[in-house]
Amino acid sequence: MLFSTPSLGPHEEWVLQNVSDLRQRLSSHVREQRRWLGQLRRVSFARAIQGSNSIEGYLVSLDDAVAAADEEEPMDAAAETWAAVLGYRDAMTYVLQVADDPTLEVNESLIKGLHFMMLKHDLSKSPGRWRPGAIYVQNDATGERVYEGPDAGMVPSLMREFVATLGGDSADPVMIRAAMAHLNFVMIHPFRDGNGRMARCVQTLALARDGILSPHFCSIEEYLGRNTDAYCQVLAEVGAGSWQPDRDARPWIRFSLTAHFRQAQTLLRRVEDSEMRWQELEGIVGKRDLPDRAIGSLFNASLGLRVRNQGYRSDAGVSEQVASRDLRLLVTAGLLEARGERRGRFYVRSRALVALDEAIRRRRPPRSQDDPFILAQQAVDQQRLWPAPLLEN
Repeated sequence: MLFSTPSLGPHEEWVLQNVSDLRQRLSSHVREQRRWLGQLRRVSFARAIQGSNSIEGYLVSLDDAVAAADEEEPMDAAAETWAAVLGYRDAMTYVLQVADDPTLEVNESLIKGLHFMMLKHDLSKSPGRWRPGAIYVQNDATGERVYEGPDAGMVPSLMREFVATLGGDSADPVMIRAAMAHLNFVMIHPFRDGNGRMARCVQTLALARDGILSPHFCSIEEYLGRNTDAYCQVLAEVGAGSWQPDRDARPWIRFSLTAHFRQAQTLLRRVEDSEMRWQELEGIVGKRDLPDRAIGSLFNASLGLRVRNQGYRSDAGVSEQVASRDLRLLVTAGLLEARGERRGRFYVRSRALVALDEAIRRRRPPRSQDDPFILAQQAVDQQRLWPAPLLEN
């Protein structure tokens, strides 16, 4: 027996409808294939990698998360952290590659394979194998044991049931199915290590297979990384210390829908920012008679990311020599500033690009901090059960 999906009331339905509306708007931007879309997709993937690993204590800068996404060397990350980040990147990359494959069979071998990709750097953690014994979740701050997984003898049968529900047909909305997959996985805790990362990876797989939005833009891992305490608290509330699948999963469903709501708002704002940012950079490059191929790297630099020769070559599709020449031109033009020497050299945004970023941020409409379920209550009270105009920004 697994945790069962709670029946959805008008409040959950209202939030679901609004998230779907935001995702449809995002999807329309993605389908247009704007020139800046590749940059945004890459950074979104990097933020998901960064967010999910941060929950487990593997902290990397956004620069290094982007380097992982681009298969480049890290700038700052320690060896153990980097190995964990690369393992997660490999598993997530596989998920994003196969999500729309209609022949993909969701089974125990797929789950074990993803786990092996994720933890292959440390064979002591038994990557790709169900745990052989008991497992506990501990609060690192207090040392308190907050959850005990089901007996190891139950894991094989529970995971057979899990993959049957994950790969089967269901009338539930995809965000609900994905949330329940996440909850059941993390409560079963089938592996010795990496269960949280795997639960988030499996949730992204479930979301991506729906096909409404590019897989890079449907993850909530960035939000979970930024709200780790609330994430852990709601799982502790639902889990109540041990395997109790008869408990009410509604608090987790509401938390997940809130995460989707706020992450979708964030992404929509970034889409609008990216359009403005690219247009401004096109104007700057044109006025200064610089090569158009530099815009992608300038886009990243304007966000505060560091630019390296290797990354510039990848973005612009040029040789090392041409990249070096272009980067010197961008420094001379007052758009980038060089740091370091020789192979350790990288480039950061100049004051001009800082000013550009600040100007774009000032143009943003005020960001709503409202709880979507408070808005849902207001809508239900007023019998407004469709997306409210106040959510359009």
